[in-house]
Amino acid sequence: MASDSPTAAEIEALIAESHPDIRVLVDYWRGKKGERRMPKRSDIDPAELKPYLPRISLIDVVPDERRFVYRLVGTEEVALRGYDPTGKSVGEGFFGPNRELAFEHYGYVVEHKAPYCYRGDFDVQDGFVENEDVIFLPLSEDGETVNMILLFYFDYRDHRRVEPGSVLARTQPRKSDDPT
Repeated sequence: MASDSPTAAEIEALIAESHPDIRVLVDYWRGKKGERRMPKRSDIDPAELKPYLPRISLIDVVPDERRFVYRLVGTEEVALRGYDPTGKSVGEGFFGPNRELAFEHYGYVVEHKAPYCYRGDFDVQDGFVENEDVIFLPLSEDGETVNMILLFYFDYRDHRRVEPGSVLARTQPRKSDDPT
């Protein structure tokens, strides 16, 4: 990991500035971890996160050259990408400017055993520029080794890469998009 990694305080400042949905997920994660460094995957109850599930991904941390593998990718994430990377390594299925940056974000979580937050614009492979807040949250079965990462995002631009009639196209507004 590069020596210019953000500090814990810098990550906390990014989280505080993030979209309210990001802060909800971070608060949920913190509640589930309690006094531990990070929660287990089994501590996370999808029924408690129902409005956020379409933008949640779970990434396995694996002990081979793949390093990170998409276990589950939410339907909004699939629609945003235009493809489903489930089962692929992050190196094959990353969504962003390059795989090195993707590995850097996931690697931070594994090395520091702590959340990582990204905010801002980034170029994607099809030439669009996305603007997202993304939180990477570590999960651990033994309380020390990160074996899974929960990723959640809020996309301010929402460039869907699916046909409008696709089942992956959003049929209901996100909770945070509702003006009432």
